[in-house]
Amino acid sequence: MTYYELGTYSRHISTASADAQRWFDRGLVWLYGFNHEAAIRYFRKALEADPGCAMAQWGIAAASGPNYNQPWEGMEHEERQQAVAIARSAIASLQNESFDLSDVERALIDAVSKRFPEEAVEDIAPYLDAYADAMREVHKAHSDDPDVAALFAEAMMNRTPWQLWDLPTGAPAEGADTLEVRDVLERALDALPGAWDHPGLLHFYIHLMEMSATPEAALRHGDRLSTLVPDAGHLIHMGTHIDVLCGDYHSVVARNAKAIEADRKWLKREGADNFYTVYRCHNYHFLIYGAMFLGQPRPALEAAEELVATLPDESTLREMADWFEAFVPMKMHVLIRFGMWNEILAAEMPRDAELYAMTTAVMRYARTVALANTGDIAGAEAETEEFDKTHRAVPESRMLFNNTCQDILKIAEAMMRGELAYKSGDEEAAFDHLRRSVELDDSLPYDEPWGWMQPTSHALGALLLDAGRFEEAEAVYRADLGLDDTLARACQHPANVWSLHGLHECLTRRGENVERLHVQRLLDRALARAEVPVRASCYCRSKAAA
Repeated sequence: MTYYELGTYSRHISTASADAQRWFDRGLVWLYGFNHEAAIRYFRKALEADPGCAMAQWGIAAASGPNYNQPWEGMEHEERQQAVAIARSAIASLQNESFDLSDVERALIDAVSKRFPEEAVEDIAPYLDAYADAMREVHKAHSDDPDVAALFAEAMMNRTPWQLWDLPTGAPAEGADTLEVRDVLERALDALPGAWDHPGLLHFYIHLMEMSATPEAALRHGDRLSTLVPDAGHLIHMGTHIDVLCGDYHSVVARNAKAIEADRKWLKREGADNFYTVYRCHNYHFLIYGAMFLGQPRPALEAAEELVATLPDESTLREMADWFEAFVPMKMHVLIRFGMWNEILAAEMPRDAELYAMTTAVMRYARTVALANTGDIAGAEAETEEFDKTHRAVPESRMLFNNTCQDILKIAEAMMRGELAYKSGDEEAAFDHLRRSVELDDSLPYDEPWGWMQPTSHALGALLLDAGRFEEAEAVYRADLGLDDTLARACQHPANVWSLHGLHECLTRRGENVERLHVQRLLDRALARAEVPVRASCYCRSKAAA
């Protein structure tokens, strides 16, 4: 059998079988890399090698059920039933046998037994709370164990996934164990031998800090994790959650390209009909996002096309459309970003508008923007009516990671109506729509990459400059670059070439030379990586700066 290259991390367990130990280690790394299906499969391989391997049964239970990226509420009833059945079966096997185990193994097994109800209940929160409380006691007794620290931190994080921080204030979110998680992880990373080779500690610290006011605290952790497990695409990619918040879009593209390369190996061996496909799509999605900020259409378009080509076949897609279908129209965002109006108008609409509901709606939005920007106002107005129909037809359950497609399309509506109104000569209506689009964009639930692919502030700033409203445009660009305190950190895009260009023009127009020279240096560096000339923050601007 051909193995994946999963690095060197190992946890010694109670087994006399070298094969069981190897399979357990591989399963544990997949568990820390959020490839839970592979983890369960590998833990079962450990059981085949040693039917009495209690920690393999523990691993099966630990890899089942909800996790940071798949909350209980997002699972279908059948998925919940299956997860509970797998976990309870593993736990029952542990309770019915007499095992020769270490104290920490017994403690981990006892803790995981508290994580699952007897059946698929609607509210699993009490069980997740009980598991976190049990792991707190395990950690008190075994604080020198890096796996215990990682698993305890993860247990606390899974109580409030993606709600660890309050974005507007930067404070820990009410009801979350944020500060305790940080203390546990930082103590482990600072004090425990080998902690910087531990994929779980590094992975969870990145997730902890990405929503904080200081995401740069996890830069070194992302650097280390990007090379630690060569065939785990998700772990290679994870550091880019921090890179993008710090304005390092080059690393976003480079590391996600490396993650995609690893994922090609997974796809070739395992196919697309598995939940890890969501993570594969995530890496393409992230690369597209980073390339758009770099001003690089080539890698963005290539990634968008490969993403669609590697999705499950249509019969599987139909069953899992709520998870996967929103990735299909990513190319439209790239075409809008780079003003490729003819390519948008030449694209064929999906034949199955019900299955490809989000795709159809995004294409109607894109066609509205393209027609408005090519002077076909009547055609653009007709497209808005089609957009309204398709928007209403998108199921409430359709998601793009942490955001509903319905919420994302509200931004599309405000943005396209703003551009159409501006091209129709109604500036006040245009700016009302565009300011609304910025408000909607900024208020999306946290996600990386952000739920809306091109910052709406780039269109607003460009058209404010077009209209000669330089003071307001400057404020828009400062906010987007994170150079004021009016927006949450997650809604800002440091050092991006588009807003740097807009801010530089504003500073030049009002004769501000000291800051302009500083911005000029940042802009020159950003322009050096762009594949296209950047003459405005959005291609919707007619009177682009020379």
